[in-house]
Amino acid sequence: MKQPSDLFGMDGSHSGHSVDERSFFAEQPARESNLAKAASSRAALQPEAHYLGHRERLRNRFRDGGDTALADYEILELLLFRLIPRRDTKPIAKALIARFGTLGGVIGAPPALLQEVKGIGESVALDLKLIANVAQRMLKSELREKQVLSSWSSVIDYCHAAMAYETTEQFRILFLDKRNVLIADEIQGRGTIDHTPVYPREVVKRALELSATAIILVHNHPSGDPTPSRADIDMTRTIVDTAKPLGITVHDHIIIGKDGHASLRGLRLI
Repeated sequence: MKQPSDLFGMDGSHSGHSVDERSFFAEQPARESNLAKAASSRAALQPEAHYLGHRERLRNRFRDGGDTALADYEILELLLFRLIPRRDTKPIAKALIARFGTLGGVIGAPPALLQEVKGIGESVALDLKLIANVAQRMLKSELREKQVLSSWSSVIDYCHAAMAYETTEQFRILFLDKRNVLIADEIQGRGTIDHTPVYPREVVKRALELSATAIILVHNHPSGDPTPSRADIDMTRTIVDTAKPLGITVHDHIIIGKDGHASLRGLRLI
């Protein structure tokens, strides 16, 4: 009769099965390592994601030809490369342009609306708004320490970037000193899609607080059409009449729309 120990191969004799089992388990790490290497080799042989070559070609076109070499959606693609590194961003860029119309419309769109486009999450939407804010600040810096009336195109560019794509009306005032240099740029009111409450006395009061001698009124039309309404004209004339006795000049009232702008002074409405 075999000793109990022999059943488990403890004495080294009659231990074929035990040796085989021990060998089997001992070989597992080596086998797993070989499988991992094989998988790595297969991955190395697989072609790169199709969009990686496209990204490189697009970067080269931008490098060699500048922004004029690319369509709006392609410029947007270049931005999205950094924000969405592991996806094909061409369909996302095209979907954004289709939804918001232009590159400016995309950059100016509210984050909540951006996130309605498939592929755009909260972080990407906020990054796009950051880009919009950088652009606005760059344009605003063009107005600092300059006579605003002699930099009128810069005023229009800044106001358009800041307000053209807002989904509700904003009433903004640019306060100027006696040299017509910008003192402050403030949003005095936010309203609905077609109305913002404006209080002429509050406008003049704020100008006096800032020691401003002139102001430029600005508001946007979310509809896109900058044509002034009867209410716009009447409100502007009331502010002019309230400010004039106190030595404050209303240089203009600019209405901003996606399709351009309107100047009440240019239209001889004030």
